[in-house]
Amino acid sequence: MNPISRTAVREHIFKIIFGMEFSGDADASQRAALYLDNLTDEEDCPVMINDQDREYIIEKSQSISGKLPEIDAVINKHAKGWSVSRLGKAELAILRVAVYEILFDDDIPDNVAINEAIELTKIYGEATAPAFINGILASVKA
Repeated sequence: MNPISRTAVREHIFKIIFGMEFSGDADASQRAALYLDNLTDEEDCPVMINDQDREYIIEKSQSISGKLPEIDAVINKHAKGWSVSRLGKAELAILRVAVYEILFDDDIPDNVAINEAIELTKIYGEATAPAFINGILASVKA
C-alpha cells in the first residue's frame, strides 16, 4: 500500500486539531486514533492510510496539542489586533498546524508550511482568510 501524500496527511492533522476545539480535554492521541478509525468512505480518505502514516498523524497531532500554549502565544503576537479567541476555528487550526511546522518541525521547510496552510485556507477558511493567514505566517517566519 502506498503512503498518502504529505498534503493529505497535513489535512488530516488539521481536521484533528480543528476537532480539538469541540472535544474538550480528551487526549490528543486518542482523538487522532478515533478520527482515523472513523475514516470510512472515499470522500474522507480516498487513499488508505497505512500504519506508518497513521503513527505519523497521531504523533504530529499529539505534538501540536502539547505545544498549544506556545503556538497560541506566537499567533497572538503576530496576528495584529486579533487573538486566538477571535479567530475562526478553521483558520485557528490551520495556523496552529503551520506555526508548529515553522517553529518545531525541521523536516518541513517554512515556505512549504506556509503554502500548504494557504491551500488549506482556500478550502476551509473564509474568502479573505488566505491573505490574513499568509501575513501572519510570513511574520512568524521572519
